[in-house]
Amino acid sequence: MADPMPYFAASAVSSVMTFPLWKAAAIGQSGYALKAKSVFGRLSEAAMPPYRGSLVVVSGRAWAQAAIFFGSDEGSRWLRMQGWNTALSSSLPPLVISANVQIANQPFVRSSIMLQGDPQVSFAQRSSSPTFAVIRHLWKTEGAGSLWLGTGVGILRTVPKYVTAVVAKDFMEDFLPSAHAGSSTILRSAMKSVAASLVGAVLTNPLDVLQNEMYKSGQGVLPTLQRLRLAEGRRWLLRGCGSNAFASAMPMALTIFLTDAFTQWRHNSVF
Repeated sequence: MADPMPYFAASAVSSVMTFPLWKAAAIGQSGYALKAKSVFGRLSEAAMPPYRGSLVVVSGRAWAQAAIFFGSDEGSRWLRMQGWNTALSSSLPPLVISANVQIANQPFVRSSIMLQGDPQVSFAQRSSSPTFAVIRHLWKTEGAGSLWLGTGVGILRTVPKYVTAVVAKDFMEDFLPSAHAGSSTILRSAMKSVAASLVGAVLTNPLDVLQNEMYKSGQGVLPTLQRLRLAEGRRWLLRGCGSNAFASAMPMALTIFLTDAFTQWRHNSVF
């Protein structure tokens, strides 16, 4: 059995380093105001305080990514030992694990995104635990079910993102030539990480926008789609895509890359 510690260490470091990217994407996709016009300007602005809900966001993303990648690697290895083919062995574990992770994290995802600029929860900014203040507010005003608003869309966007990442990672692992020199090992790991994370982040951007808009309005999928179509036409499909390409792809890429690094370091190998 693989050692889970490199996965959790890599995911924790990745989540801390990329919190500003997540913040910029959440604000941009939700339509909250950022003054800067360029992608890098908005990222710089988002990197500045306040860091509302940062502890919940970082810890939630850390355990989620670690569970998905570690569970997927171990699940894939076990399925292959049982005689399953490569495609199912690579895709089934991340599909099941990421869906359950999304359900578990959903109340914290919604409350954390609303904290980034939604005026209806401005009161929570004065709370010592703003994320839980938003959760209590939603529970009292809209009922417990509101905490899982957008779960279906969240699963539709999160599951393909991680399934794509894991399948691409496994493919690149087999496709790339084995490396023994230190520099070649680093390059190989970097190529695998980028390829595994970027495609899924871009493809699922419209679902990110849809989910964030549902949080703002409290509406279901169809009314939100209709409102976006009437207000923005097809432009909403690309809203926040630049920030999201960084915010979604970078944490996964860093997690995959650092997992390789920490695994080799833990086994006293030269990286």
